[in-house]
Amino acid sequence: MSLEPTHVHSVSCGCRNEKGFPLFVEAPTAETQRALDYCEKNLRGALEDLSTLVKIPSVSLEGFDPNALQLSAEAVAHLLSASGLEKVEVMQFGSVHPYVYAEWMHKPGAPTLLLYAHHDVQPPGEEAKWRSHPFCPTESGGRLYGRGAADDKAGILAHAAAIAAFLKTSGELPVNVKVIIEGEEETGSTHLAEFTRRYRDRLSADAMILTDCANIETGIPSITTALRGLVAIDIEVEALSHSVHSGLWGGILPDPNLALARILAGLVDDRGHILVPGVLDDVVPLSPEEERGYAQLKMESTARKATGLLDEIPFLAPERDFAKNLWRRPHLSVNAVQSGSRKLVSNVIQNGAWARVSLRIVPNMDPLKVASQVESYVKSLCPQGFRLSTRLESAGQWWSAGDTSSAVYEIASRALEKGYGHTTQFIGCGASIPFVQPLSQELGGIPAVLVGVEDPYTNAHSENESLELSDFRKTLMGQIHMLADMAKYKRA
Repeated sequence: MSLEPTHVHSVSCGCRNEKGFPLFVEAPTAETQRALDYCEKNLRGALEDLSTLVKIPSVSLEGFDPNALQLSAEAVAHLLSASGLEKVEVMQFGSVHPYVYAEWMHKPGAPTLLLYAHHDVQPPGEEAKWRSHPFCPTESGGRLYGRGAADDKAGILAHAAAIAAFLKTSGELPVNVKVIIEGEEETGSTHLAEFTRRYRDRLSADAMILTDCANIETGIPSITTALRGLVAIDIEVEALSHSVHSGLWGGILPDPNLALARILAGLVDDRGHILVPGVLDDVVPLSPEEERGYAQLKMESTARKATGLLDEIPFLAPERDFAKNLWRRPHLSVNAVQSGSRKLVSNVIQNGAWARVSLRIVPNMDPLKVASQVESYVKSLCPQGFRLSTRLESAGQWWSAGDTSSAVYEIASRALEKGYGHTTQFIGCGASIPFVQPLSQELGGIPAVLVGVEDPYTNAHSENESLELSDFRKTLMGQIHMLADMAKYKRA
């Protein structure tokens, strides 16, 4: 990113951050300074606590050992208890992966913050592509490598370490806090709305701080104000009752792999534009101000480096449209294709082929409507006679923070500036975080401040996920300032 840093000073510097708030950083109170000093002194301990969590393979997807999620939840509960929080509890209902709850409610008249993170992680992917074992946290080049190191076990430590810094020094927090650490975020937070309804009274708060997002660049604190939703659909095409020898039958039999390939190729054009009829009709266009602001962000060099796109391949859009296409335009991806086995490949015509297609959706697209439109179009693309089946795997809503000029965002942005020594950027996120909308909605529409420790090079959900250690430190400092400064917040 070609974003010029504006460093934070201890007095008013006459500057303004990206939302126009004056960049003024007052000296911390004695209590806050003690917390900052404690955190600085105990950074290595916080990193060791993070490494302990990363070692637990808490993959929440079906087919992985659910006992690891129980171990992970218990480790998180131990960490929160050690930080000084009270009423720590591993919470479950039915077969839902365990949540962890804790609180500290001893500040009458002060606001109550609901602090969120999740302890479940994605599968490791292809272990051969990792530079170290995915569940053996390894420091290299100023980064900590391991599945969950950034997404989102570092988010857990951001809350726990900041809370401990106050409770271990001053014996109290500047605000009341409730902490919820989820165990099923990576599978779509399927039961979070039900969980929130069950425990609404315990979770009630004035605002939420959620540490499961990314910064626009290393060293630059960011608050995410918009998320795309996610609609995922499984598509399966069948032609035969069983796979057959391609030498004996090739030449007279149709190939379901080619049929599936035609369907997938018909969903978008060569520039990635979605061709599904009607699916773009409800998309809210950007305002001229948003268009200008997004066009100014220089992202091409970072995008190519972070993704490893081959030099010979152009991007689907010019750089001026990067932010718009990533944050405020829908996108269709083919997430997986399967037919037969790569390891056990033989000379056969497969009986069928399967793919998962997902769409990132934006305001004001309706996920169920989009799913229906895609399924109808897929049927129209399927070659005659093939047996086609589609299944809606998930349908998550998009989210927008709304008015980000409100006090909670001003306080949060300034707190992060103190921790990072750089102005806070307000950004969108092309990913989907399914818990935000149901949490906010079920708790009366309270504001949600989305921050995190990921960066463009984190590689979340892929091999070699990593955490920038300098940003880990800055995040912890920013969270300490966040707890201190949020004491000024009064919910409208």
